[in-house]
Amino acid sequence: MAEKNVQYTEDSIRSLDWKEHIRLRPGMYIGKLGDGSAQDDGIYVLVKEVLDNSIDEHMMGYGRTIEVKISEHKVEVRDYGRGIPLGKVIDCVSKINTGGKYDSGAFQKSVGLNGVGTKAVNALSENFKVQSYRDGQTKVAVFEKGELIEDRPITSTSERNGTKIVFSPDSSVFKNYHFIPEYLENQIWNYAFLNAGLTVNYNGKKFFSDKGLHDLLDRRLDDDSERYPIIHLKGEDIEMALTHTNQYGEEYYSFVNGQYTTQGGTHLAAFREALVRAIREFYKKDYDASDIRQSIAGAIAVRVQEPVFESQTKTKLGSHSVGPDGPTLRTFVNDFIKTELDNYLHKNPDTANAMLKRILQSERERKEISGIKKLANERAKKANLHNKKLRDCRVHYDDPKANEEAKNNTMLFITEGDSASGSITKSRDVQTQAVFSLRGKPLNCFGMTKKVVYENEEFNLLQHALNIEDGIESLRYRKIVIATDADVDGMHIRLLIMTYFLQFFPDLVKNGHLYILDTPLFRVRNKKETIYCYSDEERRNAIAKLGNKPEITRFKGLGEISPDEFGGFIGEDIRLEPIILKKDTKIADLLSFFMGKNTPHRQNFIIDRLKVEKDIVDDPKKAKDKEETEAA
Repeated sequence: MAEKNVQYTEDSIRSLDWKEHIRLRPGMYIGKLGDGSAQDDGIYVLVKEVLDNSIDEHMMGYGRTIEVKISEHKVEVRDYGRGIPLGKVIDCVSKINTGGKYDSGAFQKSVGLNGVGTKAVNALSENFKVQSYRDGQTKVAVFEKGELIEDRPITSTSERNGTKIVFSPDSSVFKNYHFIPEYLENQIWNYAFLNAGLTVNYNGKKFFSDKGLHDLLDRRLDDDSERYPIIHLKGEDIEMALTHTNQYGEEYYSFVNGQYTTQGGTHLAAFREALVRAIREFYKKDYDASDIRQSIAGAIAVRVQEPVFESQTKTKLGSHSVGPDGPTLRTFVNDFIKTELDNYLHKNPDTANAMLKRILQSERERKEISGIKKLANERAKKANLHNKKLRDCRVHYDDPKANEEAKNNTMLFITEGDSASGSITKSRDVQTQAVFSLRGKPLNCFGMTKKVVYENEEFNLLQHALNIEDGIESLRYRKIVIATDADVDGMHIRLLIMTYFLQFFPDLVKNGHLYILDTPLFRVRNKKETIYCYSDEERRNAIAKLGNKPEITRFKGLGEISPDEFGGFIGEDIRLEPIILKKDTKIADLLSFFMGKNTPHRQNFIIDRLKVEKDIVDDPKKAKDKEETEAA
């Protein structure tokens, strides 16, 4: 019960300084925090904010090379732009609303416009060092958690002009964080694709692109011999690339002023609409929009003055004009695509015929499953009224009114069996965590058409729970988490679920929405302390730490873990392994190898990697003896 005599006076009102506010409300500045397992986690936003400043220098014509070094917990970025004016080095990284982006003559159509980015990096770093090189002189300032601890005097230098920033994210803010190299490489490739003539050297590897968005699509798509050549169009302040693949779903990459807008926005909506309109007009037939966009892969980049983003992290563009006196962005994109795509298709009849063939194929497939689809959707609607498989949460990723941080924490656990589902359901956060229960092993859908998604009740209900029937724009959960036992049956179920997503919703995987839940294998405890261990190495370390014959429990399945314990594994310290498709990963080959016919090649692969798990003993004395024997 609240106390009634708490005084509300002038002393109750306090003003936070810039760094206190950022550290108290980091989500306002960098979105969600996270541990690095998601590609939009805060540690990647910190890297982006520093790189954006170097990119803006390049866009203004200063500096063709950026050096980036990233180790486990340290980031170093050196550009060869003009260098921060020496007298303003400290202000530029520690005073909100201080920067050059407000002077439209110095920066046109830049990424960072609010003067907050580098300050947020500074405030959220254990160590932050900025050094500017300018006209034979250099200035260094060092900070800890936004606090200036070293202000070195200006000295002479022989180094080329530019800026160097070195920082380490604060481990008390980003708990158990780790950088995933694939996410960083994708981030840096995007900078290269969007900035012709720019070279980014990242950890000794050169990132450079000749053909911009053409190269981006070429790198991101499977090698598909049936895919027609990528259509690549460029104009003033706009660039696009387009093709159709043999995969289900739509796949888009959208950018504004070099910023990867992962949640799309006005420019992407305009792009999708304009493609349908232009293609209908070219073929002079009113094709269904879903047939035109099925299996499409596209990329669009626009440059606008003073872009209006829907959040500080700039992942979704709001609605506005191209410039102060220009047309709306929607009209600008539509006019460009209507003219340029039409011209291209007239000049390239082979590509036009290949595109038409793909659209007609999608039309045939849609008509083939229209009957079963209607019946399945009616069943799903009835089931949704009382869906026993889904224990939903209150906040959803596609809710425009929901809190941004809560939306980014939404997740759906896909579990198997009543005991595992029960443990997660009882211990989950009902605000942001939902549970979908499988009846048993799902169908192996490898090589099947999308018809099976509607014929199989479980697959259809899962599709409806996620709200992805018409694409991932309305996805209801930010993370889809496969939560199965770490035994042979659990691994098989995991593969079957992954096959379902890779076969029918590959864009969901490519956009970083699919994860595996990492749960502890052991509990090591004495009367004072309990340590949960996720590997044999962690178990040995825990035994060494606790000493004196601790009690060791081996968890054989999720159902064995009590709901109270489970709450600790799916809460703040949740460990998730993202499913990442690398450049050389071809989905068709991957599925064929793991889920196709049982070939000798696959048998040899399994035998070569077969490990027989050593017996794990629960008896503390035997465990201690075993440890000593192993050590000897």
